[in-house]
Amino acid sequence: MSQSPARSGATLSPTSGSAEQEGGRLLRAARGETLDRPPVWMMRQAGRYMAAYRELQSKYTFKQRCEIPELAIEISLQPFRAFAPDGVIMFSDILTPFEGMGIPFELVEHQGPIIDPPIRSQAQIDRIRLLEPEESLPFIKTILQTLRREIEGKATLLGFVGSPWTLACYAVEGRSSKDYAHIKSLAFTQPQLLHQLLSKLADSIARYVAYQIECGAQVVQLFDTWAGQLSPTDYEDWALPYQRQIVDYVKARYPQVPLILYINGSGALLERVGRAGVDVFSLDWMSDMAEARARLGSLAVQGNLDPMVLLGSPQLIRQRTLEVIQKAGSRGHIMNLGHGIHQTTPEANVHHFFETVRQAPELLKAF
Repeated sequence: MSQSPARSGATLSPTSGSAEQEGGRLLRAARGETLDRPPVWMMRQAGRYMAAYRELQSKYTFKQRCEIPELAIEISLQPFRAFAPDGVIMFSDILTPFEGMGIPFELVEHQGPIIDPPIRSQAQIDRIRLLEPEESLPFIKTILQTLRREIEGKATLLGFVGSPWTLACYAVEGRSSKDYAHIKSLAFTQPQLLHQLLSKLADSIARYVAYQIECGAQVVQLFDTWAGQLSPTDYEDWALPYQRQIVDYVKARYPQVPLILYINGSGALLERVGRAGVDVFSLDWMSDMAEARARLGSLAVQGNLDPMVLLGSPQLIRQRTLEVIQKAGSRGHIMNLGHGIHQTTPEANVHHFFETVRQAPELLKAF
């Protein structure tokens, strides 16, 4: 990566103010500090489980909700106003930078992303451009800068991106997949072609992470959701090097900004994920928190309540939430779900989840 990220001219420096002034509980946990209770936010925090979101969903397309600043800002703030989480994450999509790279896609309601034609040839990979975030994603600056001002001192602002393997899964498969046959076939029959694609994606996503930080993001989460579909050996070949490529680029410029990595189905990979160089690993619900912490070593951790627990009774939500907090311990833990919140979750249950985490120091005494 020979070019530096496009400068945003952002008025909010990544280092402005103290951690406490900037909603620092989440920042402190991400840096491995010991706290009286963990900070808490939820993956897919803004979305279909909220009536306020569904009202906008009925009026605007998903792409409009992501790219019209007023809509994305409002959607991002809906759960902040309702539940007062310690982290507010920008409402967007991991494929948002694709068009700026010359990869057209559609976001189809209730179906997900469609890339047609899918990327499977040398000629198509050659046509992929290096992302210029300032030029192709100007709405991101408005969204992040406004959110940072709105939540200043009350919560930490998170940005997010898709990691190269997961983005390549969508690009090569053309849509969501159950068996990843096309991309794995490419990996095992034309490996150099896939490496070219992954490297190009990593170049652009690294710039996009830096741009989000310049625009006000205080933490950035990398979603490599589908890396859990790889064997440990294939993870080391196809996902880990490109996660590391992004992290090295960003840390050379913003070493103080915590980076979080999420992989769904990561149980077989826990001894390897720390080599990506991130500050926090976001754990899915299929691993025991205490066992995972032992395998992750000193790496800070996020998670890992099963999202479906939020469909249960208040008593169950409290019990399972406190179990996770107790097993995680007080050092370097961000409370979260092990995947995105399910769309049928009652808002009252979400409120109970957040309140349980906030009251955890007292509740754990009698737990």
